[in-house]
Amino acid sequence: MAGENDDVVEEIAADPIQQYDPNVTFKDLGVVDVLCEACESLKWKHPSRIQREAIPPAIEGKDIIGLAETGSGKTAAFALPILQSLLENPQRYFALILTPTRELAYQIAEQFEALGASIGVKTAVIVGGMDMMSQALTLAKKPHIIIATPGRLVDHLKNTKGFSLRAIKFLVMDEADRILNMDFEVEVDEILKVIPRERRTYLFSATMTKKVQKLERASLKNPVKIEVSTKYKTVDQLQQSYIFIPVKFKDVYLVHILNELAGNSIMIFCATCNTTLRTALMLRALGLSAIPLNGQMSQNKRLAALTKFKAKSRSVLISTDVASRGLDIPHVDVVINFDVPTHSKDYIHRVGRTARAGRSGKAITFVTQYDVELYQRIEHLIGKKLPLYEIQNEEVMCLEERVGEAKRTAAGQLRDMMELKGKKRKRGQGKPGGMDDDTETALGVRKRFFGKNNKRTKKK
Repeated sequence: MAGENDDVVEEIAADPIQQYDPNVTFKDLGVVDVLCEACESLKWKHPSRIQREAIPPAIEGKDIIGLAETGSGKTAAFALPILQSLLENPQRYFALILTPTRELAYQIAEQFEALGASIGVKTAVIVGGMDMMSQALTLAKKPHIIIATPGRLVDHLKNTKGFSLRAIKFLVMDEADRILNMDFEVEVDEILKVIPRERRTYLFSATMTKKVQKLERASLKNPVKIEVSTKYKTVDQLQQSYIFIPVKFKDVYLVHILNELAGNSIMIFCATCNTTLRTALMLRALGLSAIPLNGQMSQNKRLAALTKFKAKSRSVLISTDVASRGLDIPHVDVVINFDVPTHSKDYIHRVGRTARAGRSGKAITFVTQYDVELYQRIEHLIGKKLPLYEIQNEEVMCLEERVGEAKRTAAGQLRDMMELKGKKRKRGQGKPGGMDDDTETALGVRKRFFGKNNKRTKKK
């Protein structure tokens, strides 16, 4: 496949001044009336920079490489041209969208369904952690748009009878840099082998890595390259700061800041799945409505956690980097980096969960004695020195005893959960890593699935 795009790449430099030009509408970009009405119903008045630059060449039928910062409206930049083309040439299995994470796949599906509601667009989300058989039944209904993570899609291509991508007209790779960083290269190669060469390809990425360049050479023809962010940067409406603290008092400082920012919707990013769960249990012991989200939870529980946070029934979401990319939760007011990210670029994505679409937001990073070098890399990447977050250390340390008690309670609960999980696994009932997303309802869940009346386990 390499060498398909030996022609010169056409580059478009986006004009930052025209980002919200009131004279430019979706209709001016060539979008048909029915889709313009869908944009209006979603309250999208003016196209964002990436949409302004990507939609016209995409409608003309060109391949696109779109480089844009997080929260810039990339999804609509590829969804509108695909839906417009679908209107002109209706067919099943029309477009395939590959994403690195399950949550992002569901979010993209929501946007396609919202934009295509009036034209009857059918979508299918094919991700890991869900039942293969029910997904196979969904695919058998031949949806127009398939949104998938690469691993599970390859499973279906190998094992689902009658499922083929030979007729696909569009391939989109969203967050392409992350797809390849998560080492989906083998799966992507397998997918590229079974889809037609005569197709339109859109590659959207926040950063242009060597792997993305290699993918571009392998799968695009005469692409138009659109770059709306020349360097890694965070939006101006975002207030960023850091706190330098000893590692053993991180939890105490976290509780103090959460009390200080009470009433806000807050996302906390941690390095490990275990930390998300431990921190959520500790905060609950202190009466804060926190909910964990991590890759060890089952897909249904991950979706339930996100839904509760989106519906504002939980004010604090504690997550690993599984939620750092692409997720659009408009009401996030504050992002706290409880653990400094190992990769500096992940900082941009994490803090991009707030201050979206012109709103303001706040980001606070906890820096311990072990994180100084990682933190300096972040400052170097974003090209600015961040201010110190103003905090009264004496006030913080007043909470030490209460937080210590909550930590002990959380450690006991975590131990009980691990023991229960071990017992279930021995009996063949539990899945590895099947954490309860919300321990308030854990007992009900246990009774329902592992109680005396569980017919499925009796049959086994």
